[in-house]
Amino acid sequence: MPHTQVPTARCAALVGPYLSGKTTLMESLLSATGAVTRKGSVKDGNTVGDAAAEAKARQMSVEVSLATAEYLGERWHFLDCPGSVELAYETQCALMACDVAVVVAEPQAEKAVILAPLFKFLDDYKIPHLLFINKVDTLGDLRVRDVVQAYQAVSSRPLVLREVPIREGDRITGYVDLVSERAYHFNPHSPSDLVEIPAAMKDREAEARQEMLESLADFDDALLEQLLEEVTPDTTRVYEDLAKDLASDLIVPVFLGSAENDGGIRRLLKALRHEGPDVAATATRQAIPENGTMAQVFKSFNASHAGKLSFARVWRGTVSDGMTLGGERVSGVYRMMGHGQEKLAQAGPGEVVALGRLDKASTGDLLTDKGNLGKPELWPEVPAPVFALAVHAENRNDEVKLTGALQKLVEEDPSLLFEQAAERGELVLSGQGDIHLQIAMDRLRSKYNVAVKGHAPQVPYKETIRKGTEHHARFKRQTGGHGQFADIQVEVKPLPRGSGYQFEDAIVGGVVPRQFIPAVEAGARDYAVQGPLGFPVVDFAVRLVGGQYHAVDSSEMAFKTVARQ
Repeated sequence: MPHTQVPTARCAALVGPYLSGKTTLMESLLSATGAVTRKGSVKDGNTVGDAAAEAKARQMSVEVSLATAEYLGERWHFLDCPGSVELAYETQCALMACDVAVVVAEPQAEKAVILAPLFKFLDDYKIPHLLFINKVDTLGDLRVRDVVQAYQAVSSRPLVLREVPIREGDRITGYVDLVSERAYHFNPHSPSDLVEIPAAMKDREAEARQEMLESLADFDDALLEQLLEEVTPDTTRVYEDLAKDLASDLIVPVFLGSAENDGGIRRLLKALRHEGPDVAATATRQAIPENGTMAQVFKSFNASHAGKLSFARVWRGTVSDGMTLGGERVSGVYRMMGHGQEKLAQAGPGEVVALGRLDKASTGDLLTDKGNLGKPELWPEVPAPVFALAVHAENRNDEVKLTGALQKLVEEDPSLLFEQAAERGELVLSGQGDIHLQIAMDRLRSKYNVAVKGHAPQVPYKETIRKGTEHHARFKRQTGGHGQFADIQVEVKPLPRGSGYQFEDAIVGGVVPRQFIPAVEAGARDYAVQGPLGFPVVDFAVRLVGGQYHAVDSSEMAFKTVARQ
């Protein structure tokens, strides 16, 4: 599809819980805008989003997917975000790059609680967002107002219903827009038809419209006066209030539809276009500096052939292929469509692009033509890992390859962590849960071609002692020529938890020569590596109080050996 020149581009993130239909919604949006000629399905595995093998195998989003479309002369970038709570950090980073978020939810009141953490994050970072109640064709006899009331219980911002459904029996066949007061009839996989408002709907529509206006009047005194005087507000004024309040994260407009059957999609697109903020407003909200070129990385991706790609939002200025950005040379500017790439000469404000070969750039970094400003204060904190697997290559020759692949995984997903557990001799991969780590293991196999196995890490038990003791040990060996001799007396006592190992030299009179005392300390420390039960011994003190030596046969090795005894 040919691309027209537009001054700026805008970005919307599709977020919501697992199975809410975000990927299907993105397919529907792309189809409605003509960005794709044939709408794909999650079941068939041919959607623009969820192109990774791990996503297709699970029929769920496992990473942020990018897509681009043009609608009424504006370029839009859509970010399809994972819904699993274990992949929340990936979603949070993507949300920092968007102008507006579309929260996709199912029409089931009992699932409202799942959205509580997402609503809280959006409000904490003042990200404008609207609620799209998907799958309304499965609502049955449940009322939309009851569903909205359930979601209101987990949102600190007022949910403002923008549409009311038209019912025929227990089926929802269309909706009435509460601002324009126009009614539309759903046509599966086609634009909705403009129809007359059913007579039976007029009272309900008037009631719902009044509730919407009263919600807006909470933030507009002039509108409140009009309502008190029973003056019908101008439609233009209502749209302006909706746009202003949405941009300020004061309200959450609520829309209805069916992504599977393309119902309500064009109404959603129009709301995004007319009421969503633009890149300039978002850059101001994010406190992006105003001078020079500014682009911010929200995800790193290691492509099999193109090397490292940094997914970034251009906040200000123009990013060009070959320019220096963040202290590195940009080697390629790409517009993404799932895993497909379109090479660009440059990208202007608002564009979401992949920048090639910025090896030093990491997630959150604000890149300028002057250098890398690093991660701003207003950036989500990486969650601490809660689940771990010990991983090893099936082929020992792949151990070095495995370490390199793990480093790339952590670069792509900072909520993963890997470390070499020296005490256990294991390579441990940690993350947000079992699904999170299984996805990582699958990527190691499919993307990095490393055959790996995982199992529960060994528990790093430690030993200690409950009470002190005294001990006398002698080591004597005669083998012809110089022999070996060492004799020591020690006191051993427990220490408070976390004290580790301590050694005290209490020798008087030179019964153990000064040069042998470090060997005694080292010998006791060596033995503590593996105690009587087979685990490290900690939190104890050894006090050397006496001993004997031989002028010829004593040596450092002999005293180290007797200390182990």
